[in-house]
Amino acid sequence: MLYSAFVLGFLGSFHCIGMCGPIAFMLPVDRTNALKKVSQITIYHIGRLLSYSIIGLIFGLIGRSLYIFGFQQQLSITIGVLMIVIVLIPQALFNKYNFSKPIYKLISKVKSALGSALKKKTLDTFLTIGFLNGFLPCGLVYMALFAAIAGGNALNGSIYMLVFGLGTVPLMTTAIYFGHFLKGSVRQKIHKAIPVFVIIIGILFILRGLGLGIPYISPAPINEMVSGSMNCH
Repeated sequence: MLYSAFVLGFLGSFHCIGMCGPIAFMLPVDRTNALKKVSQITIYHIGRLLSYSIIGLIFGLIGRSLYIFGFQQQLSITIGVLMIVIVLIPQALFNKYNFSKPIYKLISKVKSALGSALKKKTLDTFLTIGFLNGFLPCGLVYMALFAAIAGGNALNGSIYMLVFGLGTVPLMTTAIYFGHFLKGSVRQKIHKAIPVFVIIIGILFILRGLGLGIPYISPAPINEMVSGSMNCH
């Protein structure tokens, strides 16, 4: 499922430009020195990838605890259903019941720290900006975290979020270099494609949880595979 993480990150980066774009455009990069500029942007991305990996590790641990109790298949189905339902819920309803309110204080502290970091130009500042950037609330990140939970352990969760972050790098880098390079109409079409892809990922998670015995898509549960091999002997 790692390919879905990269594609989700890549498509989601079109959304990220709207959400995190102002931060990317405001990066205090040295535009007079090409080599220094590349190193600063690279360190910024490393900071984002680090925060995504840490978040993925934490949520992967949650998935691990559910896996230990034998809920791996049910978890995969539940997450797939949640991804589809969340995409289908009207945006107006989401705005009415804002689920990020309980962590508003934390978010405001992150934004405050970002504001302070954006005023500096040292290399470690770019790492700090990227790291804090990764903790800002984002719907596509939430979707990726659902998938990280379904990974079943901390390593898988961390890797999934790392690959998701890598998917955002190409477009975010282009945005830093060229600013608002996409026309509004093109961005709108991509925004419409994102929910479709999320639904496809949700369906894949449901199929995986059902354990229909389809290679790579819906493999049979481990206990069935073990019992089948024992019967062959």
